[in-house]
Amino acid sequence: MISKLLHPLIQSVDVYLKNKKPQTVAFEINAINDFLNRDEFISSPPRKTVRFGGTLTDILLKYDKGETTDFELLKHQLSDPDIKDAQIINWLHEFRASVAYLTKELEQLVSILLKLPWLRRSREVVEEYLGFLGNLVSAQTVHLRPCLRMIVSHFVPQYFFLSLDLSENFNTCHRALQTVARYVPSTPQFLMPILVENFPFINKSERTLECYVHNLLRVTVYLPTLRLQILELIIEKLLKLDVSTPQQDIEDAEETANNSDSEEKSTEEGLFDMEEDEERKGNKVVSSSSDRMAHPLAERLDILMTILFSYIKDVCHVDGKLDINNTKDLYRDLVSVFDKLILPTHASCHVQYFMFYICSFKLGLAEAFLDHLWKKLHDPNNPSVIRQTAGSYIGSFLARAKFIPVVTVKACLDLLVNWMHKYIDNQDTGANAYCDVALHGPFYSTCQAVFYTLIFRHKQLLDGNLRKGLSYLQSLNFERIVMCQLNPLKICIPSVVNLFAAITRKYQLVFCYTIIERNNRQFIPVVRSGTGGDLVQTCTNPLDSFFPFDPYMLKRSKKTIDPLYQFWEELSAEDLENLKKPIKKGTSEDEDDDFLKGETPQNDGVVGIAPNSYESNTRSPVSSIGSPPDCYVPYPQ
Repeated sequence: MISKLLHPLIQSVDVYLKNKKPQTVAFEINAINDFLNRDEFISSPPRKTVRFGGTLTDILLKYDKGETTDFELLKHQLSDPDIKDAQIINWLHEFRASVAYLTKELEQLVSILLKLPWLRRSREVVEEYLGFLGNLVSAQTVHLRPCLRMIVSHFVPQYFFLSLDLSENFNTCHRALQTVARYVPSTPQFLMPILVENFPFINKSERTLECYVHNLLRVTVYLPTLRLQILELIIEKLLKLDVSTPQQDIEDAEETANNSDSEEKSTEEGLFDMEEDEERKGNKVVSSSSDRMAHPLAERLDILMTILFSYIKDVCHVDGKLDINNTKDLYRDLVSVFDKLILPTHASCHVQYFMFYICSFKLGLAEAFLDHLWKKLHDPNNPSVIRQTAGSYIGSFLARAKFIPVVTVKACLDLLVNWMHKYIDNQDTGANAYCDVALHGPFYSTCQAVFYTLIFRHKQLLDGNLRKGLSYLQSLNFERIVMCQLNPLKICIPSVVNLFAAITRKYQLVFCYTIIERNNRQFIPVVRSGTGGDLVQTCTNPLDSFFPFDPYMLKRSKKTIDPLYQFWEELSAEDLENLKKPIKKGTSEDEDDDFLKGETPQNDGVVGIAPNSYESNTRSPVSSIGSPPDCYVPYPQ
């Protein structure tokens, strides 16, 4: 077809050349050959580079005078989904030279430019586009917000991106953001509201949330002034996920998933016995359990907590070594977020573990956190609920943090118990010397923190030197605390009270069962009438307290926490039997047991009390996984 079209042209050229001089003929033949041999002419589609009567500057000047034809054609070309790399580069080059004309009146044109598919283009396009962004925001700061919105919109994966392209695309986005920040120093104050506005909803896919949070944390590396606000934003979203996913719901979902897996496996038994035999022969252990959480919100929370833990580790460690200055700076930011978001939130299960994790890096951080909580607890200017929650955090942290040594536990117990005795001095004989949670909530919370700590740490406190250990525990004077008019055993959670009573009886620190029985006799159930009939409720948690560092349940991120965590050791039959028996004269548990001879009052004659006063069947908020059970030992006979 092309040859037929060219034949008449070639004939006319031959006639034309016969009338020309040889030098002119040679020159023009070469020119015609060059023209015929161009790639665009034979093999390439025509370029879409129409200048519409002039340069970009001419088009914009015409538009300013009211001539919109070329301007509309320009917008149409820039919006063409088939626009080529060479065209984008040419246009961007002209726009960079004409940014002075891109005023607020041309924000529609700028919007089209910001929608150009530059991330999926060649390196030349990316570099030209980054240069254009720098020129645009430096000359026309009115377009700063749209530029930032465009960049942030790419913090989540687009449907047309392959996973392999994500990392490169995110790197390019952060280069673009750094370019803008370099030209406009006020970028952070305009960026933060956009980051908040674009945060995906919690029902978005795990991948979307993961990528966005990852990119937010990357921003804190080159815009450190935003770190506190970004951490606050992320932890606020994590907290919403956490409180929307109660621990019981997670346990139920996992149990249902496990039962479903078991049923599927039972139907397939015998089909792969030969393969299983081969695996056993090779001493291989193949785990069929997945790290994926059965509960969808718990799965999202697990992924995001893993990212947060990784970020904390990366910030605090440089070349594999702990950087003290970086760690202190991050600790201050996290404590600030903890005070603002975590401490006022009741019964969150997992998010607070970011403080647990960073405190594990250095003992000084753990002690600073305990001191911070202590100041919250004993400051009467703080709301009572904050003081009570601070007490819960102290007790749970001392009990569960494996990295806290006994000497620190003792120092904290001294501080707490001394405050409790002073509180009793001030209140036990006054007009308010009676059991009332509303009046004495922080005191009861402190008592529960001490009792809970003793339950988990008593073996360590007594280990090595029983004589010194018992002398220390006796110096705490638990008997005065238990016997005071404020009656803390009536308010604290029964599961904690029961085991505290068993341990203190064993070491003859105080006998609690008489008070427990008296409290049970005075306890009046709450009766409520409704359409379904009368309902009898028994309040087993008057403080509405919880243990913030109860066992961590998210499968992926718990791998970070478990090595640092003190799990509850289930009591063996021998332990149960020993708890029923007080240490008597002449017994020898170690080389210093002679300290007991003649110095510790014995309790051979125990006042008989109904067994059900001790074997309480009331439920407590303590998790059944890795925590003390509701009932521990039978009442001593």
